[in-house]
Amino acid sequence: MKPRKDEQVQMGLFKEDLSEMLNPKHPLYLLGERIPWEVFEGEFKDLYGKTGRPAKPVRLMTALLILKQLYDLSDESVIEAWVENPYYQHFSGMRTFQWKFPIDPTDLVYFRKRVGEKGVEKILEVSICMHGEKAKEKEVVIDSTVQEKNITFPTDTNLYRGIIEGCLRIAKEEGLILRQSYTRTTKALLLDQRFRNHPKNYRKAIKSQKRLRTIAGRLVRELGRKTSEYSETLEFYVKVLSQKKNDSKKIYSLHEPQVYCIAKGKENKKYEFGSKASIAVTKNTGIIIGALNIRENTHDSKTLLSTLAQIEALTKNKPHFAICDRGYRGISEINGTKILIPGRSKKDATPYEKRKARHRFRRRAAIEPIIGHLKSDYGLARNYLKGHMGDGVNLMLAAAAFNFSKLMKELASFLFSIFWLVFPPENQNRRLNPAPA
Repeated sequence: MKPRKDEQVQMGLFKEDLSEMLNPKHPLYLLGERIPWEVFEGEFKDLYGKTGRPAKPVRLMTALLILKQLYDLSDESVIEAWVENPYYQHFSGMRTFQWKFPIDPTDLVYFRKRVGEKGVEKILEVSICMHGEKAKEKEVVIDSTVQEKNITFPTDTNLYRGIIEGCLRIAKEEGLILRQSYTRTTKALLLDQRFRNHPKNYRKAIKSQKRLRTIAGRLVRELGRKTSEYSETLEFYVKVLSQKKNDSKKIYSLHEPQVYCIAKGKENKKYEFGSKASIAVTKNTGIIIGALNIRENTHDSKTLLSTLAQIEALTKNKPHFAICDRGYRGISEINGTKILIPGRSKKDATPYEKRKARHRFRRRAAIEPIIGHLKSDYGLARNYLKGHMGDGVNLMLAAAAFNFSKLMKELASFLFSIFWLVFPPENQNRRLNPAPA
């Protein structure tokens, strides 16, 4: 059901308004006053029915999503911090200080599923539009990175163990009696996997791994004969057991089967398991105007078409140039946007053209620290949300949080500059150290 509107105007006798208690120059206070919350209410109103219990206010749910990503918190942590922090509550539209949890942490999960990637993309669009004309530059910088999923490093042993545990769980739910549970055998075989890279233990580890695969296959076949309700799950297990080392589209995780392996050539991390993310940033102002999750492990040049389409949809502006690195080789123009890649300049290029190209490709490197901040400060380093939708939601919320944080810093610096204009340093010294009478 649609959330009720808070039409209360008269305040309580002993309650003070939060707007009067808090510092109006606080960056989060200023950001909450500038965000057009009515845009989200108009965008999400069609997602609610007309019957049932009234939902929580849209501003509260949207604000909690922004705060969660802005300060890199979990669903539980952001609600606990919300009760303790009056600025969080004012940002969420509360008029008086609240002492109880506003929602259950699982409500954020349901809200993310309700709005989906399209609704989160609206949050990103608002974070871009709040920067005004600064976000409509003719030249953009595009790069790709990996959004790692919250899974363990995939090994065949872990997959086989997961299949065995899943089969035993199904048998318990259905009340089936298996010929053998292999509980003690599995435990002993897993112990043989310790220090498997040591030359003395390698043969024993390989032998125990094959034995685990055999046990997993036996349990899958036995369940297939005794029940038909879990046919899709058992077919999935058979696919995992039958995959080979050099197969394409391998399954690396049982609970996140869409994860694929990405090799970026990093010295410290040869392989990463997750999804590829395409990030687009304005060349001069450093505003993120595009954040697209790539569902398949494709070449970087093949992601440019969808990335540029998202930029045009979010900013209502078509960039003239897209500056990329050498990983985007193979394409020079897409729908009127020229793709610039570093390389040898033309023989007939003038010194001005060479100098301009050198400046462009040096400026291209500015996207690298932005991606680093997205990973270290805004939750892009490891994605805890499930499925393809979780990948897109986490990526776009991280980009929106970066834009909001950038706007908060600009608001704080603007107020600081006004303060110094009104009270120059020499006047401040006189106020702090008045001349003797």
